[in-house]
Parts: sequence; C-alpha cells; structure tokens
Amino acid sequence: MSDSYGGFAGVYDELMDNVPYVEWAEFLVSVLREYGVGGMPAAGTGECEKTRMCAGGESAEADAVQKNAAQEDEDILQENLAVERNTVLDLGCGTGTLTELLHDAGFDMIGIDNSEEMLEIALEKREERGSDILYLLQDMREFELYGTVGAVVSVCDSLNYVLDEGEMIKVFSLVNNYLYPGGIFVFDFNTVYKYEQVIGDATIAENRDDCSFIWENYYDAESQVNEYDLTVFVREPGEDRFRRFTETHYQRGYTLEQMKGFLEEAGLLFERALDADTHEEVGAGSERIYVVARECGKRRA
Repeated sequence: MSDSYGGFAGVYDELMDNVPYVEWAEFLVSVLREYGVGGMPAAGTGECEKTRMCAGGESAEADAVQKNAAQEDEDILQENLAVERNTVLDLGCGTGTLTELLHDAGFDMIGIDNSEEMLEIALEKREERGSDILYLLQDMREFELYGTVGAVVSVCDSLNYVLDEGEMIKVFSLVNNYLYPGGIFVFDFNTVYKYEQVIGDATIAENRDDCSFIWENYYDAESQVNEYDLTVFVREPGEDRFRRFTETHYQRGYTLEQMKGFLEEAGLLFERALDADTHEEVGAGSERIYVVARECGKRRA
C-alpha cells in the first residue's frame, strides 16, 4: 500500500470537485439508518422498576439502595455503549469532505488516513466548521481504536490501495474486531473490469487556470494492479509561474467474489452488493461496487 497523496493533497479537493460526495453521503446515511446506526436509544434500557419497600424494613431499604446503584451503573454502561454504537469510522477519510457530511447528518465521526498532508487539510476543515471529528494518522492495515463503533465506511476506492490479499483480510479482520455487535461495514471498490476495460493504459488530462494534471495509467492484467503516474502543475500564489510535482499511485482491481471471500475469511457476514453508479444489481460491466457486511461473533450487551 503506497503512502500516496503528498504534494497532491494541496490541490486534491479542487481537482476532485466533480466527485458526488453529497450523493455518496446520502446513500451512506440511508444504509446506516436502515441498519440502526445513529439516533437509536440504548439497547436494553427502559423504565426502572419501582421498588416496593416494607414499612420499617431496613433490609428492604438496603436492597432498594443496592438496586438503584446497580441500575445507575447499568444506565451508564448502556449510555457508553450507545455512544459507541452511534459512532462511525471513515476509513481512508482523505481531506475529510465525506467525514464532515456524515457528521452533519448527526453521526459521531472518526476519520483515519495514512497521509499526514491529507489529514492536515481535514483538520483545517474541522477548525473552520467547528466540528468535533476525531482524526487519526494511521495505516488502515493496522489501525487501532479505543472502543467499538457502530459502523465503518470506506469509499472513493480507498480499499483498492490495498494490493495484497492477505493484507485486505487483515483490514477486514480489524474492521470486524472494532465493530459493535451487529455493526455494519459499508465500502466501495473499483473492479477488475474498470481497470482492464475503462481506465487501464489510458491517459487523462485536465487544464485549469490555477492547476492542471496529467494522469497516466498502466494496467498489469496478471497482478490486477494499476499504476498511475500523476503530474500536477500548480500556480504559485500571486505568480504567473507554476510548480510541477509528480506522484505514483498503485491500485488493485478486485472482483465481487474475491471481496466476499475476504469478508468470510475475516469473520464478517456479507449482506448485499450493488452497482455504485446505478444502485442496481451488480453486473459484468459494473465499474465500482458497494458492499454491505455485518459484524459477526460478538455478544450483544
């Protein structure tokens, strides 16, 4: 997995302004709500039973005090669990655009990315907007949290940067480990078809007033890995000259069957998949696929 998005981070949002983040967020919110993440009362809570006390019964009074204390402890536990269940982790959050949209929708958000430059921009957005998102500089192949979360989301082909199948299983295993009992994992990925038939060995270029880029793709069918060399020209502030920098990124295409196998190996339950562009059934020509999976193995509180 390459440590990408160094110099590109500064112009990432400008060059990605055609990405439908709002539509992605709306879709994710609908799925999260469907599976009960966010805005839910704590499981197992309810009205406390009224304790009947015998007149003059010191034993009954002591029992009542003990029961009230135990109930208070249980209420605190359930509140803490509810916070965890209503928290969403954005894995591969980048500059935090989607993370902020999900925060605006009412979720408690954590964002993880392995690019310090991208997270610096995310932190600037957090300060400007006054949100309370927790951002962590971590590699998704070995990320750590202090508790469980109700859902993990990973979109914009972040998982395609994981090139090794064993490492993908490790990522999925970590997701399963940190999901609240019954929590969900929603992610997308670019397919082998997309790299082979659509963008592989193609050159994409775009010219703007303040920045331009050349995106050269080289696809290797045997490894299913797409290398793209990115050359970006950025206008210096207040100058008529441009700064040039280059980066090389590597992504691997996967099939839905491969992803299902990785989920099973990691102990996650596959729920459903759909074409990310049409939101209909996955077909041979699907370029990007959404997958919904569930945590498996933990006991509900």
